[in-house]
Amino acid sequence: MSEPKPLPLVFDEPRGRKKPPRHLADLTPDERKARLEELGLPGFRAKQLSTHYFARLVDDPAEMTDLPAGQRDELVEGLLPSLMTPLRTMEADRGTTRKTLWKLFDGALVESVLMRYPDRATMCVSSQAGCGMACPFCATGQGGLQRNMSTAEIVEQVVAGARALARGEVPGGPGRVSNVVFMGMGEPLANYKAVMGTVRRLTDPTPDGLGMSARGITVSTVGLVPRMLQLADEGIPVTLALSLHAPDDELRNELVPINTRFSVAETVDAAWNYAKVTKRRVSIEYAMMRGINDQAWRADLLADVLRERGDWGWVHVNLIPLNPTPGSKWTASDPADEREFVRRLEAKGIPTTVRDTRGREIDGACGQLAATEA
Repeated sequence: MSEPKPLPLVFDEPRGRKKPPRHLADLTPDERKARLEELGLPGFRAKQLSTHYFARLVDDPAEMTDLPAGQRDELVEGLLPSLMTPLRTMEADRGTTRKTLWKLFDGALVESVLMRYPDRATMCVSSQAGCGMACPFCATGQGGLQRNMSTAEIVEQVVAGARALARGEVPGGPGRVSNVVFMGMGEPLANYKAVMGTVRRLTDPTPDGLGMSARGITVSTVGLVPRMLQLADEGIPVTLALSLHAPDDELRNELVPINTRFSVAETVDAAWNYAKVTKRRVSIEYAMMRGINDQAWRADLLADVLRERGDWGWVHVNLIPLNPTPGSKWTASDPADEREFVRRLEAKGIPTTVRDTRGREIDGACGQLAATEA
């Protein structure tokens, strides 16, 4: 069987796609008020609608009893249009990992994953339908890019998870979303404006937003260097996670095609700059692939690449046991090789953890989200 032809890098969504309906999560509080007034409705109702959505997590208009019955449908239609429909939810880890397949207004499919741990609950959200970064070992990347998601479509994934936790639908009793990771489908920094809008909605105090701490939010990237530099200047201390996967240009060009635009040195420099500006430790994500990038000498090289920019605690390596995708030649590293990789990094003073992969059996782990109805 011949090797599949590499996909091209795609930075921009296809032209001519219809935009999703505007929702209060797309808008600032002033814009929400103006939107209602444009529709001939009282602007002060925007705050009540925001309270229902972000603070009370209500999704049934009948529960919005402080809105006049005669106007309720119009108000809800004006600021809370339906954005996505859950098609299927799959569970693993005794119900504490839940993957939801969503159908967007135009038929595009995306997935989100809720993971509950004893001390926190994390939502892994998609920011694009598909992905244009063409990484050959990732199921999402092999599907290509359909379109960017709107701010509200991304926020809605978090709010849906928050509702499930608040209503006690997840084992462990009622809870709240404490962490959000932009590690679902898509390259978050290729949809920069909507992702930053989402970060602002998540961190705006309730009822304007969900009132989360920026420190509980992780934005992942394969290395869009200009956007990484821009993110450092936003003044919002989210955690940056860089999917590096190889410490040398020769291999990274193959594994992460964006490296043909921005080298390992340029990409790691941008990550270092983020840590310097924000005082937030950067996470280096590294998917361990048997016989590809898991050699002991590559562990030494990775440590050297990171240490040459200083050892002031700016970085942490997160090794990810590769999650296999159907028909793929890429497989997880041998546990002994993984242990040696960790040992070598730690010997050179690089803090390292191996990610606890959850949801593998429901294709809900890193690199497995393919959003198919089958």
